[in-house]
Amino acid sequence: MIWRCRDRIFDTGRRAVVAGIVNVTPDSFSDGGEHASRDAAVAFARALARDGADILDVGGESTRPGAAEISADEECARAIPVVEILAGEGFAVSIDTRREATARAALAAGAVAVNCPAPVAEGDPVAAAAAACGAGFVATWSDGIPARKPEGAGDPGTVVERAAGFLREAVRRVIACGAARECIAVDPGFGFGKSADEDMELLRGLSGLCQIAPLMAGTSRKSFLGAACGEPDPKKRLGAGIASAIAARRAGAGVFRVHDAAETRQALDFSDKLVYGGRQ
Repeated sequence: MIWRCRDRIFDTGRRAVVAGIVNVTPDSFSDGGEHASRDAAVAFARALARDGADILDVGGESTRPGAAEISADEECARAIPVVEILAGEGFAVSIDTRREATARAALAAGAVAVNCPAPVAEGDPVAAAAAACGAGFVATWSDGIPARKPEGAGDPGTVVERAAGFLREAVRRVIACGAARECIAVDPGFGFGKSADEDMELLRGLSGLCQIAPLMAGTSRKSFLGAACGEPDPKKRLGAGIASAIAARRAGAGVFRVHDAAETRQALDFSDKLVYGGRQ
């Protein structure tokens, strides 16, 4: 599938797209505070790009459970200088935000995509901002602000069906905001208000969602990996994270939002070579 982000065209079927996570925050769940300053975030983002990240996904607000809400001004103060520098250096940058003001500021600074962790509303202003300039947009399955929503207790057996309904409706709403279909990607929202069992079932049934639009898999370091492997430290879940990325790729996912770009890039490239050889 093609995912168009302004002048960047990503053929997610030919090669998996790696989106490196750049958290310009003091409180993100696995690396909060490590890259909270502008210079630290820019240096880390450059390293992610050297390690094979195709997109640098910059966020100024934590979406971990229990995170404190911040203002749009604070979010912009954290993220926009980083976006401006990286876009000015020619990197493909996405902004991870649920706010129109932050999305518009990032797009003006050169971002090519908006990764929105909040549900898409009718006439959604964040989706409209992306659509107005032909930017990519990632619609996430989320029933509310992720940081404020507790883990779900739904029936894991219905999670793929629920995700499919939500994401199809989200795509319809984004198109209604003026976006071209090829600019839209979807994210089933691993860890966003779902139980560990639901996340596992979602991963098992991911192929049922990959025909909706290019699918972003954001499993990196998530708590359901730790629950499955008995590892409480998010930074020690790399093996499970890579395994989940390969499973998602085999199911048809095309975009991978990760903390560890080098290892994930290598694993995805090898998996594609093994499966497709020279036939892509």
